Amino acid sequence: MKIVREALAGTQESSDLMVKIAPAHGELEIVIHSEVIKQFGEQIRQVVDETLRAMNVQQGLIIVEDKGALDCVIRARLQSAIMRAAEEQTINWGVLK
Repeated sequence: MKIVREALAGTQESSDLMVKIAPAHGELEIVIHSEVIKQFGEQIRQVVDETLRAMNVQQGLIIVEDKGALDCVIRARLQSAIMRAAEEQTINWGVLK
């Protein structure tokens, strides 16, 4: 999917996260800020990477502001933000978990 505009998903409440996405030319940049980065940083990164790969996102700026969200919440928020940023009208349910 091609990121064509800025988009947000999520909140900054406890046990949630805010995902911000913006177009970027040339490469994919991922920035993760988390209150639990020391304990769960690798797992958060893995969920983000898997989701981006499944949705075929290869360019863009992805900023994740985590407040202790579960994997399913990270995935859902990221998927929502990607769909908004790509201005996709149809959903390929096969790539969403």
